[in-house]
Amino acid sequence: MNSQKKFLLVINPISGGNDKTDLADATRAYAAQHGVELVEYETTGKNDEENIRKLYRDHTPQRLLVAGGDGTIKMAAEAVEHQDVVIGVLPAGSANGLSVDLELPDDMEEILKIAFHNHYMEMDMVCINDKKSLHLSDIGANAALIRNYENSSIRGKLGYALQAIHTLTELDAPFNATIEANDIVIEAEAKMIVIANTQRYGTGVTINPIGIMDDGKFEIVILKSIDLFTVGKIWTGNVDLENEDNIEIISTQQATITTNRPIAFQIDGEFCGEVDKLNVRILHKQMKVAVPDKRLE
Repeated sequence: MNSQKKFLLVINPISGGNDKTDLADATRAYAAQHGVELVEYETTGKNDEENIRKLYRDHTPQRLLVAGGDGTIKMAAEAVEHQDVVIGVLPAGSANGLSVDLELPDDMEEILKIAFHNHYMEMDMVCINDKKSLHLSDIGANAALIRNYENSSIRGKLGYALQAIHTLTELDAPFNATIEANDIVIEAEAKMIVIANTQRYGTGVTINPIGIMDDGKFEIVILKSIDLFTVGKIWTGNVDLENEDNIEIISTQQATITTNRPIAFQIDGEFCGEVDKLNVRILHKQMKVAVPDKRLE
């Protein structure tokens, strides 16, 4: 079929522990209805970035559709980072925080309409120890939860809930951090430090109320003497942190964070080991992503 448009569809079959058949079928039907040829790729966890890059070179699609969570979106974005291509997000993972911040609807037809047709924004990314973050990265309690979730055999919301309980019962004491940003040095004791390009976790909790994803800055959110009950509420989406006293937010373009011991670290829902130093800088307007019209108002 010689169609006017060609899109590349990347599907992560295991993200979120849910079946992607209906989503894939709906995407194919929508593409056929609108005269779009789909080139499909299913991730395997091996050489995915390289394979996506080759498919892009071979087919030069006008748009890249990604069915998966934040980690899949980031991986696909890195595969085409030097190309002029718009990414359409089809939320289908256990961590869909980016779709929450993009204000994507729940209705499948509306999601496809945005992914295929709508306007786009040029959003920032954050570089952390030479790794890229689209959304929210952190050290401490949340990263420990993600580590435990990745090591468990139960996926989806049930697995997440079970590991939240497990992580809460084994949570370490606060760590000490030194943060260098905006020509000042801050010493802090914290349970968790978030490096935020956007505002909300996938649970809907606002962790960074001042975050704007295309302003050329990121925020460092320091959660100090927050109790375990509140940490649990963050994970389940039952608390908004805008009015919490034990939180400090620093907005900057570059920072160095050093801790007194190695701390669990995650980027966009993917556990990245333990670290005692983070070098962080903004990557301004790094990725074109399809958004609802209201995001541009």
